Order: sequence, then structure tokens, then C-alpha cells
Amino acid sequence: MFRVCIASDHRGVQIKSRLVQSLKAAGFTVFDEGTDGETAVDYPDFAKKVARKVSCGEADRGILICGTGIGMAITANKFPGVRAASCLGEVMVEMSRRHNDVNVLCLPGDAIGDRPVDEIVLLWLRTEFDGGRHGSRVSKICEIEKSNLRHDPPCEKS
Repeated sequence: MFRVCIASDHRGVQIKSRLVQSLKAAGFTVFDEGTDGETAVDYPDFAKKVARKVSCGEADRGILICGTGIGMAITANKFPGVRAASCLGEVMVEMSRRHNDVNVLCLPGDAIGDRPVDEIVLLWLRTEFDGGRHGSRVSKICEIEKSNLRHDPPCEKS
């Protein structure tokens, strides 16, 4: 069963609740990591929960929602093996999967409005990674990540 972990801050809680229901109805196993109310919370706390599950293999993909999706993506990308991107719309969502093998989708709750977010998310979940030349590029990203995990200095001193 395909496992999806989802969380939001207070600015994405309504969209998250809607997505949890539609993903379960579509047959996905869904882990809801909060928040559950509109009281202000700090998005890194929730991005960390989802990114950790994806990084450790406890979830196949993650979805994060905040005002812009940018803060969630920055936080999630700190975890090994996570490739998070803030996307809005079908083209960005599809290409994030096909070309970048993005495994954490970050959505801008403030910009979604009346867009069919359920359809956008299902497109992202069902789109496969193309591999090929894109696979070698993602491998290069993974090598940079491994190098950083070994604490290689980012700059050489002159």
C-alpha cells in the first residue's frame, strides 16, 4: 500500500483536511502529522515530522502545506534523501516527479484558492520518475548530499 505522510501549518490546515479525506478515498495509506487547528504554529515543526518519515522510509511520499510552500520545502530538504519542491499547478507538479523525482510536495495554501488541489496531488502521486538523463542528474544531487553529510567543507580556502 502506498504510504503518504501529510502535514500543514495553520495556513494550510483546511486544504490538508480535504486532502486527507480524498487520499484515503483514493486508496492511499495516509499519516496525518497535524496541525489540526488555525492557531498559529511554526511550519518547521511539521515539515520535520513528514521529512523524517520520508527520509527513513516510513512513508513513500510526503505532502506539506504552508502559506507559500517555500518554508516547508527549505526545511524538508535538510533531511537525507528528501527532494522537496514548492509547486502550484499541473505542469510544475508533473515535472517535479518526471525530472526531479521529488518525494515531498510542498503546496502554497495561500495561492491555491479554487484550484482542484485534489487532482493536482493525485497527478503528482501517480506520475513516475522518467529516469534516463534525469536519473543521472538526481544521482549528482544525491552525491552532493552525501558529500555534505561527510562534513566536507563547502568552500576551499585559497
